[in-house]
Amino acid sequence: MSSRAALIGLFSLCLAASLPTWAEIVVAPEEHRRGEDQTYLTYPEWFLVFSPAEYAGFLARDPASEFPYFGHVGQFWEAYGAMTGAMEDRYPFNFGYHVMVMVIGTSTTVEYALKAGYEAVFGRWFEWAEGAKGAKGAKGAKGAKGAVTPEDEFAAYIAQDYVDFILQTPWYEYDFFAALKALWTEVPLTGPSLARKWERRYALTTEYLVKGGYAILIKAGAQAGYEAPIPLTTVLLDHQPSLVAEPGEPPLEVELLKRMDNGRVLVTLPRYDAFKDNASALARAGAEFEEIAGNRGVIITSVVAEEALDLAVPHVVLLEQDI
Repeated sequence: MSSRAALIGLFSLCLAASLPTWAEIVVAPEEHRRGEDQTYLTYPEWFLVFSPAEYAGFLARDPASEFPYFGHVGQFWEAYGAMTGAMEDRYPFNFGYHVMVMVIGTSTTVEYALKAGYEAVFGRWFEWAEGAKGAKGAKGAKGAKGAVTPEDEFAAYIAQDYVDFILQTPWYEYDFFAALKALWTEVPLTGPSLARKWERRYALTTEYLVKGGYAILIKAGAQAGYEAPIPLTTVLLDHQPSLVAEPGEPPLEVELLKRMDNGRVLVTLPRYDAFKDNASALARAGAEFEEIAGNRGVIITSVVAEEALDLAVPHVVLLEQDI
């Protein structure tokens, strides 16, 4: 286990006391507003992005049988409990969002439990029987514990491809059936450690089939019960900064939505992971954020650090977990 920790903190924007009365009026259009409670509930949702990211990195170095599945399950429910506890009696109960988090959390719990049981018995036995313990990276670099099968390399590649995808897109949009097809058409059927190869092939085939079918069901349920999310976030800035991208940095995805009489501007930024880079660039350019998605109260951020941090801004630590 790494010594790094994810520190989830609650930071007050302290806006209301410093702005004139007009600024108390929400500027964001109705369709762009999100409740402040979602600031909290989004964290356990994003944990299910962080966890597959750790899994993908793990497979590039070590066999799937050694991944701490139950540790991740425990951390998810701990995070959900911490966030709901911080929200207690402060907001109306967001039934739809809680249901969504519970569904994906329960699904991940079942998936990780099944994987843990399978890998503890069959995965470890075939590792021992074939002497194929260890991992190679997705690009073929030899791991610290020796070489493994092309199926192991393929699993690491797909795991990382999945993570890259869900940073901006709901997981159920991922094409698991395309991954299954690639497994059977692009990965050689024969080679060294044949028993281990076919055990891995069986495990991956089962995983991609089940996830592909489940994704179809979840997508249908999401479309029936929820409105399609707007892939943009509106931000009210104190002024419109002049931005020049640093060498090697991608161009900003910031669009002007409305210019106020007092120099303030309402802009749209891409939502999800891309929001981070665009918002950071705006902050570095000197822009101050006065409203995000119609909210002016609190903001939650996660910090990854290898040692204790001395944070200069007023904050409350809601959760700290090892990676």
